[in-house]
Amino acid sequence: MEEKRQRQKGAMKAYLYAPKAPGAYLMKDGEGKALYVGKAKNIRSRIRAYFAGTDSRFMTPFLLSRVHDVEFIITKTEKEALILENTLIKEHRPRYNVNFRDDKAYFHIKIDLRENFPLFQLVRRPLKDGAKYFGPYPSSASAKETLLFIQKIFPLRTCSDTELKNRERPCMEYEIGRCLAPCAALIDKVSYHKLVKDSVAFLEGKGKGLLAELRRRMKTAAERLDFEQAASLRDRIAAIANTLERQQVVSMSAKDQDIFGIVQEGDLSHVCVLFIREGKLLGKKDFPLIKIPADPAAEILSSVIKQYYDGEAAIPDEILVPLELEDKRVIREWLSDKKGHTVSIVAPNRGRGRELLDMARQNSENTLKAEQQNRQDKMKAIHLLAQALQLKKLPARVECFDISNIGGSYAVGAMVTFVEGKPYKNGYRRFRIKKVTGMDDYSMMHEVLSRRYCRKDDLPDLIMLDGGKGQLGVALAVLKDLSITDTDVIALAKGSYEDESLSRSRTSTLHKGEDRVYLPRRKDPLYLSKWPPALFLLQQIRDEAHRFALSYCRKVKEQEDFLSVLDEIGGIGQAKKKALLLYLGDIKRVREASLEELRKVDGIGKALAGKIYTFLHGAEKAL
Repeated sequence: MEEKRQRQKGAMKAYLYAPKAPGAYLMKDGEGKALYVGKAKNIRSRIRAYFAGTDSRFMTPFLLSRVHDVEFIITKTEKEALILENTLIKEHRPRYNVNFRDDKAYFHIKIDLRENFPLFQLVRRPLKDGAKYFGPYPSSASAKETLLFIQKIFPLRTCSDTELKNRERPCMEYEIGRCLAPCAALIDKVSYHKLVKDSVAFLEGKGKGLLAELRRRMKTAAERLDFEQAASLRDRIAAIANTLERQQVVSMSAKDQDIFGIVQEGDLSHVCVLFIREGKLLGKKDFPLIKIPADPAAEILSSVIKQYYDGEAAIPDEILVPLELEDKRVIREWLSDKKGHTVSIVAPNRGRGRELLDMARQNSENTLKAEQQNRQDKMKAIHLLAQALQLKKLPARVECFDISNIGGSYAVGAMVTFVEGKPYKNGYRRFRIKKVTGMDDYSMMHEVLSRRYCRKDDLPDLIMLDGGKGQLGVALAVLKDLSITDTDVIALAKGSYEDESLSRSRTSTLHKGEDRVYLPRRKDPLYLSKWPPALFLLQQIRDEAHRFALSYCRKVKEQEDFLSVLDEIGGIGQAKKKALLLYLGDIKRVREASLEELRKVDGIGKALAGKIYTFLHGAEKAL
């Protein structure tokens, strides 16, 4: 009762001191943690709606029951408040906000037209370096498919600048007709740039104009009896025309459009967006499922749109939404400023626009149903696993460990986390083995587990190990030393794993080649072939841990091998090694760097750059 009275006092204080100005507000709990971030044209009016009971959203009573304080940040305009709201949501990840976590960088296709012989490259993040960028693409597969098509139809070089400078004879790409060999001066700069211009026109969506120009060139080549050139142009025309035919026209508008669809079922919401460029449907993006108490669809959609375009997403000329957004005007103003010209946000009730919105909604419905079915299947497997292994509690959160090394060197440990049967990448951890030398997997596992659980915080429901009885024994010893008693532990051994204690038993003959599960206080392993969903889930987790550990081991080996090579060059110490990597970005680029690039690194003079270049290229030839 007293706690409720204190909250009411805090609410009254928030209302009394709320400014009559645009800005953002943070609602906080008793520990000062942000529960909700919002923005308003008039902060006092918005706060009054919360505490006067006129805010009818489903989540409001749950939110207010936890609020102890409200912080205000005044801005000059409502647009600035919107930008600030996005920033605060990313920073605090409040429980009651739509938390659209899509932090990955989308692929772009880059070409620098200032180079003598430009090439197309896939990059994650565009830079303000004067180059031309296309994208972002909704998936890596679509970006790679586009780049592959470009390289087949427009045979530009794919080699690095270093290879271009140093190669004297054409490579295999030239032999199979995928490059015109500028490295061997088999094409001049003017002809090469004409090909570049055509490829850029195709990526810019100027397909019809490009086809007309190529047909004109083909006719000219045929008239001057250059039949080889005419045939090459004919094949290029056919490939481009075939691609354009497959791109179905779904909109008569010449504008670039993004079409948003949203569906809700219980506390789950799903949003997808269709990408329409030059009237053609190029693809779609499904956003992660949003689990939040039944918020109005308009508010969820508004939050997703703001957070999506605040990232690296390309802003279209027009955005179609299925319902009116309360803050449509300020979002439109903000997006127009970002794009550099007017962006419209439309909610059509009829016509082709409504049909496109229905298409987006159907895509969203299909994805939501598939996600729900997948979740149900995962939860069934989790319940089945708990039953088959007789676990203390449901293994909703599983942490799996694996060790990887090469003959005892480059030893690392890795931990992957699965939540409700799905990988939880924020829970992944990598461990560099520090205390163990030589090939001693058990000691390495002991070190990794001790480092992970010494704090005893955020413990999983199930600890899983890639291995057999030995690894299980190590885990049990670590947990006993740390007085952790309420977490289940298992080990999953691969089918090829040899257990001498069972080599002559009838059990091992019956289950030869099967994965086996080792459990505490049980002599013989358990086989899950009678419960395929449970076995498949464990195998999926184990294989992901193995992949993660192996990739880290390879990375460590590559780094150490590279540094050991540099150690052999006189005049290269730790500071200059670091400077090389920081300036050039990664190991591969150091190997490929030209003399001029090496000289630009701090502390690397002309003589030392020559020594590094000669040594590395000599090492490559030796390899």
